[in-house]
Amino acid sequence: MTYLIDGLQYANWSERIFRQMREGGVDAVHVTIVYHENFRETVANIERWNRWFERWPDLIFQGFTADDIATARATGRTAIFFGAQNPSCIEDDIGLVEVLHRLGLRFMQLTYNNQSLLATGCYEAQDTGLTRMGREVVAEMNRVGMVIDMSHSAEGSTLAAVEHSARPIAITHANPADWHPARRNKSQAVIAALAETGGMLGFSLYPHHLKDGSACQLTEFCTMIAGTAERHGTACLGIGTDLCQDQPDSVVEWMRTGRWTKTVDYGEGSKDAAGFPPMPGWFGDNRDFSNIVAGLRAVGFDKDEVAAIMGGNWARFFAAAFGPAQAARPAAERAAE
Repeated sequence: MTYLIDGLQYANWSERIFRQMREGGVDAVHVTIVYHENFRETVANIERWNRWFERWPDLIFQGFTADDIATARATGRTAIFFGAQNPSCIEDDIGLVEVLHRLGLRFMQLTYNNQSLLATGCYEAQDTGLTRMGREVVAEMNRVGMVIDMSHSAEGSTLAAVEHSARPIAITHANPADWHPARRNKSQAVIAALAETGGMLGFSLYPHHLKDGSACQLTEFCTMIAGTAERHGTACLGIGTDLCQDQPDSVVEWMRTGRWTKTVDYGEGSKDAAGFPPMPGWFGDNRDFSNIVAGLRAVGFDKDEVAAIMGGNWARFFAAAFGPAQAARPAAERAAE
């Protein structure tokens, strides 16, 4: 079965977007429900999604297991998998990992740009790796079946998460840093660590992560994917568009600033371009995934490789990641044998 899965979106959700998902044949999407929200606010966001599931049951439903991807395809709907871009939702209580997993949270980033209680973000000057609580939370996430996402984390913390985790981790939305040197993009060492341990990299279409930004050409993007596949194989590669469709510019301030500063953090933008940059002309919304398919074929990927990158690899990863842990040991222990 060939699936179309997006590893990350944070849209201003509406019936129009849900219908675009269906027009584009999107089987599953990992959606952000947390940036800086605490536990109670996260529950309120889940409640909001519950109302959308009730209002448009013919278009979307909540995904809990990888089997829901097949259900989505069979019923002509899109499975929505919840994720958090910050561990603020568990506050300082490891017990909330299991509670949120039961409510459907399937991904959680250990950091969002800054130092957290768990690890170091990519904007910090010093990278201290996983904290004591971070190591405990990684083990708990492994146990319940919640994916460790290091998309906004610093390099040392990311490599420590790969080594400490008993299950493969993900970087759901980023690109190679040697292609475009955004702070959020990842080194070849990190991508290699993912590939060697069964993890996943979702290629991002957010313009700040693209070479030439909004002017990035489809051929350039797909050639970058081909180069990554040559180095690391195709099994670890997927798409994580980071699509923030229809969001007002004020949401960017919430993403970057949250509650940690009284000033505005412009992140990878500038004061002159603080809002959302325009998406590349070849990808404006969920109806445009076919352009990526055509672009991948044009740079030399065969049909099966394209199917894997566009969703097959994510489907396999979901199947291994979302259930309770089997007997497993951290990558560092396995490598020592």
